[in-house]
Amino acid sequence: MPLYTAPVKDTQFILSAVLNLNQYASLPGFTDATPDTIAAILEAGGRFAAEVLAPLNLPGDIEGCTRHPDGRVTTPKGFPDAYNQFVSQGWGTLTAAPEYGGQGLPHVLGMAVTEYFSSANMAFAMYPGLAEGAQSAIAAVGTPEQMAHWLPPMVAGRWTGTMNLTEPHCGTDLGLIRTRAAQNPDGTHAITGTKIFISAGEHDLAENIVHLVLAKTEGAPDTVKGISLFIVPKFLVNPDGSLGPRNHVSCGSLEHKMGIHANSTCVMNYDAATGYLLGEEMKGLKAMFTMMNAARLGVGAQGLAIAEAAYQNAAAYAKDRRQGRALTGPADPDASADPIIVHPDVRHMLMRGKAFIEAARALILWGALQVDLAHKAATPEERETADDLISLLTPVIKAYGTDKGLETAILSQQVLGGHGYIREWGLEQFVRDARIAQIYEGTNGIQAMDLVGRKLAQNGGRALRTWLAQVHATLADAPEIPLKTSLTKSLADLEAATLWLMQNALTNPNNAGSAATSYLNLMGHVALGHMWLLITKASTAALAAGTDDPSFHEAKLTTARYFAEQFLPETRMLLVRIKAGSETLMAIPVEAF
Repeated sequence: MPLYTAPVKDTQFILSAVLNLNQYASLPGFTDATPDTIAAILEAGGRFAAEVLAPLNLPGDIEGCTRHPDGRVTTPKGFPDAYNQFVSQGWGTLTAAPEYGGQGLPHVLGMAVTEYFSSANMAFAMYPGLAEGAQSAIAAVGTPEQMAHWLPPMVAGRWTGTMNLTEPHCGTDLGLIRTRAAQNPDGTHAITGTKIFISAGEHDLAENIVHLVLAKTEGAPDTVKGISLFIVPKFLVNPDGSLGPRNHVSCGSLEHKMGIHANSTCVMNYDAATGYLLGEEMKGLKAMFTMMNAARLGVGAQGLAIAEAAYQNAAAYAKDRRQGRALTGPADPDASADPIIVHPDVRHMLMRGKAFIEAARALILWGALQVDLAHKAATPEERETADDLISLLTPVIKAYGTDKGLETAILSQQVLGGHGYIREWGLEQFVRDARIAQIYEGTNGIQAMDLVGRKLAQNGGRALRTWLAQVHATLADAPEIPLKTSLTKSLADLEAATLWLMQNALTNPNNAGSAATSYLNLMGHVALGHMWLLITKASTAALAAGTDDPSFHEAKLTTARYFAEQFLPETRMLLVRIKAGSETLMAIPVEAF
């Protein structure tokens, strides 16, 4: 059975010393997020993850979900009870607005707890995670009456939510959707169509499921401009909030998936189901992107979360498993063999995971903080800056975070050798579960195209200039250490890549398409290097002040140096790939594939 311990100490270090959360204490929501409150929430969240969710992860994966002949779906044994505990302990209310029953705490704190839950049991964490995304869309574009009607039971956890975009014949190109919405005499709409890959589409955890469904109204253009968004509940809801009859929506089948077996991924059939327009007609895609952007940060956190869980198990195994001798002579002469952690190759696998995880945690929490500041910062200028930064970095956090999350899971599996391929150790599940995060909420290739094709040029490049200026300022304030030298070179590589795109992408759009993934990874390296520089500054200050845990901070400085030596030199390779352009890539005829 795999183990898991929430990295509470590391999270607290990032929130307090790296992000300096105390400086925002006067902002709405942050007032109640005192250091003692944060510590209590992280400790309790870590316990819930380790003691309730983690023990269900492996058996839930083995059992999976079950669709019954009448269309009902049941989750694995233990999941309903765990969800009841999740609700009774108020975890779903943590960051929700107080007017709808939430605690109103900062999003950054909610993201920290989300990481723990996803590490312990990614499939379980998706049920409330999708519900939070649906709440965000309703809160963003719903009428006051809709918000008052739908949000309180969703915040309370009595109802969950989904997002319904994909159809059998279309994924990214949503202009092709065929689901239709015919207006009824009472102003509601009859929704008819089929949606696939719907996470948490049907289950036995909550009283009701609130589906957010993209569809086209009668007479709307048959393009993305004709898409509207509708609230389509599993059970219709009476004016007093009580549940009415079953709506005409059902789970046609469960998808048979590579991973996340304990999450019910459904084919959903809508047969003239009653739906309620959410937001303006034919503005549905914009409304749904409110939910998708929030979800993309959460998916980036899933990459980190799986990496953390896999790394913990690999590190424990490497300290315990004995094979061979250290190359420099026996590390433990009294034993028949040394622990495999003495071998440089094993250490490389562990250190690549550690160097990614600790900086990725800082980057994701930094991103979540920008979400808070985009809504709550004191001045319009500060809110605009935060919104620019998170808009720019969201595709990087999602794609780079999940790519490296899978890489870390695979390396961790490799540390266990043959045992990593065996189910009971849990590593093969981590690899399978991590894989989906690169695909859903917009594949990582789509994220790269979003970054290069939209985000770089948005508002005349304002967001990119702002972020680059922050990295330059951090470098200027840093001491002359190897990390500073390496990051300076990598930042120059990123700026050279940006200039090349400006000069070559407009004349040949294929150059942008060819370079996009390499550019995103280059930016990801620089973003993590920036975080490591901030972490180094905080740990150096703690050591100078006489911290009571010097080993924690000394390990940070060593890991930062490893990142500088082993990760950042890769940016030069990525720059060479970008500058190669698309000529050779596009020259080969289709028939040759």
